[in-house]
Amino acid sequence: MGDKLHLAIGMMGNASSLLLYTAPILTFVRVVKKKSTEDFSCVPYIVALSNCLIYTWYGLPVVSCRWENFPVITINGLGILLEVSFILIYFWFASARGKMKVAVIALPVILMFCITAIVTAFVFHDHPHRKAFVGSIGLVASVAMYCGPLVAVKQVIQTKSVEFMPFYLSFFSFLASVFWMTYGLLGHDLLLASPNMIGSPLGIFQLLLYCKYRKNRIIVEPNKLDLERNVEKSKQLQLVTSDSTIGNI
Repeated sequence: MGDKLHLAIGMMGNASSLLLYTAPILTFVRVVKKKSTEDFSCVPYIVALSNCLIYTWYGLPVVSCRWENFPVITINGLGILLEVSFILIYFWFASARGKMKVAVIALPVILMFCITAIVTAFVFHDHPHRKAFVGSIGLVASVAMYCGPLVAVKQVIQTKSVEFMPFYLSFFSFLASVFWMTYGLLGHDLLLASPNMIGSPLGIFQLLLYCKYRKNRIIVEPNKLDLERNVEKSKQLQLVTSDSTIGNI
């Protein structure tokens, strides 16, 4: 019964994580349509990629005992494909400054994963030590992923609008953290459970923030230069109209 419940929770964790990883599709449909990344941040997607890389490695037999964490491998392997796709789309439509930001954040993440994999394979020679090492790094990566949407919190509070804090990203992040916390506890794997103990309250905070400001929208103020140009055009139009009136007289 315990093993079946453990597997069932793992499957629900997979389902919620799949929804979490596919949630940004709506955001990137908007990006492609507008051909602009607007005020969306690339940080949540790069951090999510880091998390997927670490936990795919954690679930493989190199680190875990045989295939005990097979559900972890499947969902995070799919997550890698999705997050790489999102990051490439973001990079394509970002400004020059945005492209630089993506590179500056993504390159250290990839380098960190490569170092982790090399150290795991050649320094540690048994599964408990490998799991402890990779799991500790995964703890940091998971907490960073769950904190990723918080990048937009400052903007939400300042503008009193959640336009650039996607609801589904926060909601499915909360669901995934609850299921994986339960999965880790049932399997007596604190390295899987502990980051999600932090992710759950963070998800609740984001949802509460969304509920508070969900009805508000950002009011775009007219650009001062555009106003000056409109005033100048209005003056020119008045002058032409006056000249025409005088000519008719």
